[in-house]
Amino acid sequence: MASFGHGTRRHPRTRGRTWSRSGPDRATLGIIGAICAVAGFFVLGIVLGPVAIVCGWLALGRSWTGSSRSVPALIALVLGAIDTLLAVVWLAGATTSGYSMF
Repeated sequence: MASFGHGTRRHPRTRGRTWSRSGPDRATLGIIGAICAVAGFFVLGIVLGPVAIVCGWLALGRSWTGSSRSVPALIALVLGAIDTLLAVVWLAGATTSGYSMF
């Protein structure tokens, strides 16, 4: 019964308010996003580009402010945006045929 009244002294936050430790951390998300962005230039850019953007944004902590900007997260965000833009332009160009009037 010694620990009956002192349960919050060691762990001041409740279990529901703490972050889950089972998911990937920010550095891993930045590296995964950078790999997806580079791979998106070669295959499936329309899919891997947005994946790289999401991973980069989550690795940045879902904000632009702060001094802890990691380089892989910024690379993933920028290259993912370029990759998505190029894939959309390529898809728009592929839908028009060369024999149309316009």
